[in-house]
Amino acid sequence: MSLKVWMDGELLPAEDAKIGVYDHGLLYGDGVFEGIRAYQGRVFKLDRHLRRLYASAQAISLVIPFTAEQLSRAIYETMEANGQSDAYVRLVVTRGPGDLGLDPGKTKTPVVFIITDRIALYPEQMYTEGMSIITAKTVRTPAQSLNPKVKSLNYLNNILARIEANKAGVSEALMLSCDGYVAECTGDNIFIVKEGKVLTPPVSAGILEGITRDVVIELAAKQGLALEESQLRQEDIYAADECFLTGTAAEIVPVTKIDDKVIGTGKPGPITKRLIDSFHKYVQPHT
Repeated sequence: MSLKVWMDGELLPAEDAKIGVYDHGLLYGDGVFEGIRAYQGRVFKLDRHLRRLYASAQAISLVIPFTAEQLSRAIYETMEANGQSDAYVRLVVTRGPGDLGLDPGKTKTPVVFIITDRIALYPEQMYTEGMSIITAKTVRTPAQSLNPKVKSLNYLNNILARIEANKAGVSEALMLSCDGYVAECTGDNIFIVKEGKVLTPPVSAGILEGITRDVVIELAAKQGLALEESQLRQEDIYAADECFLTGTAAEIVPVTKIDDKVIGTGKPGPITKRLIDSFHKYVQPHT
């Protein structure tokens, strides 16, 4: 059975949900998106995701032609049409069709579509044994050039770093800021544990303020763990006792090696395991 895609207010078979070749989302990466998870029929942190979507759109002067309430209903309608209770949701807003020039003022109505499907970002083994990553030579786009709060359709900076990871035979790459501080990975935020304290780069390091990142910060506080948002250098990652990544698709995944340097014992650490367990309990709908 073909999956259904919600597009501009209509549910269509996936093969019929098409973007025109003059759409500025395709031509220039001009648009915004959110990746969202649903667990047992409940869309996780939907309000936060929608707030971020509208904030991203506002930052680039893109008017979304649907209300947050309409998009919320549309997500649930799409999941129901596809018979899904657990799903990965991709909500996309493009600038819409225009001409071949850059001018967004010449575009027409924005295009909005919702895909609900499954996603397995990393193999299950990495969650139990840890993953290896590298440090990319590609640096993170400076916040002065593009506000990292804007979750735009243009991911070329991240893709270039991911190509480096692919060539190195690993699944992720750490990106540094222009001044050499740790920023984030190509699709995930990064945390380390050092002497019992959980550390993660601040938003000022030029990172996307991830929703899973925020949840992990909340869970750490509930567990009484010391947590600090602080500027980190590459050597701080090397010297960490534990390291893990967070993201909507990834959830929480341990990192046990970076640039051929083993982190801690080379196995997922106890604090990482505690946070993974807490996260899994947290995302399940309360009965």
